[in-house]
Amino acid sequence: MMTPQPDTGQRGTATLDPLSLRLFVRVVELGTITDVAAREHLAAAAVSRRLSDLEERLGTALLVRTNRGISPTAAGAFLAVAAREVLGDMDDLVSRMREYSDGSRGLVRVLANISAVSTALPPLVRSFADLHPRVRLQILERDSLSITEAIGDNFADIGVFTTLPYHADIEVYPFRRDRLMVLVSADHPLAQRKSVTFVETLEFEHVVLRTGTHLRLQMLTAAGREGPALRSSVEVSSYDTLCRMVECGLGVGVLPAANLAHFALTGVRALHLDEAWADRELSVCVRRADALAPASRLFLEHLRAAEH
Repeated sequence: MMTPQPDTGQRGTATLDPLSLRLFVRVVELGTITDVAAREHLAAAAVSRRLSDLEERLGTALLVRTNRGISPTAAGAFLAVAAREVLGDMDDLVSRMREYSDGSRGLVRVLANISAVSTALPPLVRSFADLHPRVRLQILERDSLSITEAIGDNFADIGVFTTLPYHADIEVYPFRRDRLMVLVSADHPLAQRKSVTFVETLEFEHVVLRTGTHLRLQMLTAAGREGPALRSSVEVSSYDTLCRMVECGLGVGVLPAANLAHFALTGVRALHLDEAWADRELSVCVRRADALAPASRLFLEHLRAAEH
């Protein structure tokens, strides 16, 4: 039996080796060092030395050695129970970290513009969550230009934006195509038309998205080319609100057809916008696909698989 050593004030800083703890638990369970050494493919002397070092580190006797085998002291019995819990937690930690390495667990930071957030992304987030329930998606809405800049600066993992000129050093992949429509109330002077040019809509008040969105920039740019100013009666922050304002006769609205399809509206008419710039493309961007964490790479692949 080991003689307890004087307290040197270092016990609180003692570090415990997981292998020594595991060997200790096995010795308590099997009762012999020889059997443990054989199972762990170690020399019996090496196992015995680790146990002695463990007792020295903790400053107390842990095992009683007799001709009939080895049994734990009171302190040893307590340590065996505690060590099993610690080793179990460590095994669980290793398992969890492996999940991060293969992508089955993790956090994916996504930036998306208003069009993507309100149409394409929700069903894809749902299907991805069904496939990878331990991956957390953090989705924030931003305007398209700031998305490209944020991805280039590594502030997020994946961006979904309306394709536009950008200066960020990023990789861009096609995602979805859509076309802009003009929404008017049923009693509007344009309501009987099937299509209109943008300049024709400039004769009327518009309900517009907030400043900073790519659609707002497109409309201002087009108005600048055509001559008449873009007159806005109401500025809103969502397509849902834009539709309701148009429905109430507060102006005409321009929005993607995919967004329009999500709202149950009465008393409105949707007209084709007869402009080349009315065809729009949503894109996915990343800083570097090969540098993404496994979970982020899985979500990127999920988005690209849904490309159409």
